[in-house]
Amino acid sequence: MTVDDGIEDEHWQDKLDALNAQVTKQGAHVRQLKKDGAPSDAIAEAVAALQELKISAETLHKEYSKEETFNRKAFDDLILRKMFVVPAFEIHGGVKGLYDLGPPACALKAAMIDIWRKHFVLNESMLEMECTCLTPEAVLKTSGHVDRFTDLMVKDPENGQCFRADKLLEDAIDNLLDENPTMPTAEKEDHLRIQRQADAYSPEELDEMLIKYDCKAPSGQAYSKSFPFNLMFRTSIGPEGTSVGYLRPETAQGLFVNFKRLLDANAQKMPFAAAQIGLGFRNEIAPRSGLLRVREFCMGEIEHFVNPKDKSHTNFSSVADKKLVLFGATDQLTSGKTKNISVGEAVRAGLINNETLAYFMARTQLFMERIGMDPTRCRFRQHLKTEMAHYAADCWDLEIQTSYGWVECVGHADRACYDLEVHAKQTNTPMLATLKLDKPQEIEIAKLKFNRKALGQAFKQDQRTVSGALEALAEDWEDFAPIAEGLEKNGKVTVDGFEVTSEMLTYTKNKKMVHEIKFTPSVIEPSFGIGRILYSLLEHSFYQRDFDEQRCVMMFKPEVAPQKCAVLPISSCPELNEVVRSRVLSFIVQCVCIDCADRFSLS
Repeated sequence: MTVDDGIEDEHWQDKLDALNAQVTKQGAHVRQLKKDGAPSDAIAEAVAALQELKISAETLHKEYSKEETFNRKAFDDLILRKMFVVPAFEIHGGVKGLYDLGPPACALKAAMIDIWRKHFVLNESMLEMECTCLTPEAVLKTSGHVDRFTDLMVKDPENGQCFRADKLLEDAIDNLLDENPTMPTAEKEDHLRIQRQADAYSPEELDEMLIKYDCKAPSGQAYSKSFPFNLMFRTSIGPEGTSVGYLRPETAQGLFVNFKRLLDANAQKMPFAAAQIGLGFRNEIAPRSGLLRVREFCMGEIEHFVNPKDKSHTNFSSVADKKLVLFGATDQLTSGKTKNISVGEAVRAGLINNETLAYFMARTQLFMERIGMDPTRCRFRQHLKTEMAHYAADCWDLEIQTSYGWVECVGHADRACYDLEVHAKQTNTPMLATLKLDKPQEIEIAKLKFNRKALGQAFKQDQRTVSGALEALAEDWEDFAPIAEGLEKNGKVTVDGFEVTSEMLTYTKNKKMVHEIKFTPSVIEPSFGIGRILYSLLEHSFYQRDFDEQRCVMMFKPEVAPQKCAVLPISSCPELNEVVRSRVLSFIVQCVCIDCADRFSLS
């Protein structure tokens, strides 16, 4: 595909949007092929088509875009020189993915978090917690994290140094092509095809490719066999070393496992929200893009627990008219254009799944505007079906445009009942809330009669687990109906991993009057990457004066500005110094951040 040289200037954006939609659609196709385990040739062909579309879109953008180029060199110089952000352990050579915040960034971050607490926690009467960063393996095994976040790694047999296998292959092919500029086009394309699918190879296929391209470790020896590497930081709890733990990759699990106590603290009232601000840790293999991908990061997460059959929000009317820039899944795959639409209209049209999700999206936008983010460079992008977890009802990311492109900074997910259900199942701890009915209500249930002998012979010590799972489903015929249908059609059905046959139980459909209904709450989760938001705000606040690019300025809103005012000397008189110092101290008492220049500095 080539860029049409005859594109008129006023129509280039439409053409670019259409190309971006094709890129998104092809990207979703590639992900689905990998997920389905398609043949490597089919994946390679799809990836090649994707790369061609990306090149066309990039070429068109470069040719027609009139956007001002962001001077990252000047920005990075200012950030380092004014000590907003500095490499951690710099005098010892530093460590990739670790950064220290200097005085101005500390003040900026503290102001952002203070506003976040006021805007969300206090305004919404949320229950705030501070959970431990060290998490037992059982918790993260239950949540699925132990089996996720893996990339294929290889080691240098001599010194044990680790490398990401697919990146080694990609680099080897780049070097081969650079060293052979006259390589025939067909041969070059074969190498590029292999490079494009590097992250889709199995461990065995990757090992073969590393041998084929003669990839050697720094010691000169061949690399070890590929193995999966988990991105969580693993440690041991206690001196014995027998209890495995991890530094948490997210803050949410601490809130989920405390759900019962949180519900009690809220006097059993639903819906309600819990919140937490704290550190997360991910052992990134190749940290990059400054503060956007680091190994230790600050997060602000909210878990809003709600009845899965009623996801309305009492304060939705206060934000219903707020307009957001929405990039829906359908638009990503077709027109490539965003919509500027009110959240009320978006919910009515079914673009956003429910009021509670839309409410938090609007509140997030208001928070960003309050701290000084450029609203014209913010949008909400809906996850495609190939991106969402099977249990999720709807997911939207607040993306902020930076010099690195559109960066995901806040995730908004309707996670349904998944999180509470998996912890409840693993620990045999009911994670239930209660809906009190104004009037008794008749519901349909399943009345079960078990063949204990058959159950015992089939499941032995797991008999109670199976019968308990069936009894829980029988409380509501709507939940039990798929079990009944499976038993009638096939004579067997799978329940929580156990195969139950029709000989093991009989059932009847009955009616029952109830005064309350118990349910496992759904979770609406806004998750804020504080570090990414901080970096984006720094970029949005940076500018250079006209006709003098050396004059760089950070223009913050007063509410988040690291320095609110300055006290400057006009005399060296000791008597005046004492008066000024007393004034400065009175400002500090009033919680005003003062930057005293020269000899009046209190630092």
